[in-house]
Amino acid sequence: MGSTSPSTMTTDAVAPGERAAIWRDWVWTHFGGLDSDLYGDTGFDGHMHASHAGDVVLTKLEANRHRVLRSTQLARGSERAYLKIVAPWRGSAGVQQHNREAWVRPGGWAIYDTTGSYEIANPERVEHLIVMLPKEQLTERGLRLEPLMARHVGGVSGIARVALETMRTTYQELPGMSENAARGAGELIVELVRLSLQELAGRENGTTQLEAFRDRIREHIGQHLRDPALTLDHIAQALNCSKRHLHKAFSAEDDTLAHYIQRQRIQACMRELAHPARAHRTITEIAFSWGFNNGAHFSRVFREHTGQSPSDFRESALRASSGAAA
Repeated sequence: MGSTSPSTMTTDAVAPGERAAIWRDWVWTHFGGLDSDLYGDTGFDGHMHASHAGDVVLTKLEANRHRVLRSTQLARGSERAYLKIVAPWRGSAGVQQHNREAWVRPGGWAIYDTTGSYEIANPERVEHLIVMLPKEQLTERGLRLEPLMARHVGGVSGIARVALETMRTTYQELPGMSENAARGAGELIVELVRLSLQELAGRENGTTQLEAFRDRIREHIGQHLRDPALTLDHIAQALNCSKRHLHKAFSAEDDTLAHYIQRQRIQACMRELAHPARAHRTITEIAFSWGFNNGAHFSRVFREHTGQSPSDFRESALRASSGAAA
């Protein structure tokens, strides 16, 4: 498909009460089996415009805060394998895959693999460029992709910046390109992304070692998230390091380590509260099953994270889910 076949989706012409369900359908269809939720929000508006540069799909997405989730089951059922890039123009995105998490803002980009499970958090209104590249065009070059997924590739300088500017410019100029020119631009994007990933893979320095250590920390947290006794002391002892070393590993992150653990627990509770099959469980049961041991504290941090009480979030999420299924 060439650049002559763009597609636009906007909620502007949709009744406010129907926008959330319509948006979920569009995201599911356009991105090939991708679940989404709106953090329990009832008001929503979103816009997507997609164009093709040969085999490369470039989508500009502008929307209120939302999350997207691809389960392992959905990933197995996908028809075509893509690597996917998120490059914010406005707002931020948190990419989770392979027990790693990368946060990107304007001027940066991150990459992930649609053949595996992943989760993308957009906790504020965003304007993103989403670029989908056929995975086989990068795997055939002998590059080990798995360690590079859910990484902050860059964009501020070097080849990663050249790749970012090329992706943005290609998207903007596609309407005036011939199909042959668009295909060539898509091939150039694939090559620049390959070079960026090669450079990322070749950084055998302290930064890479620190990223690997952060991966070990996150993996340990993921395995013990339900344990109320999961503390910095517990992690330091398990990984045979000092608490100072733990803090240093997370010093470049947006969150402290304690906030990261809390956020992971809140997001796990959000998934359960929004799941119709968990409707029989009380909010307290779900909170305590994910390591919280005080109901009032859970309600307070849940509201800080989502802007809603746990009960309001559950009610709106289940209502939206039943509406989508109807």
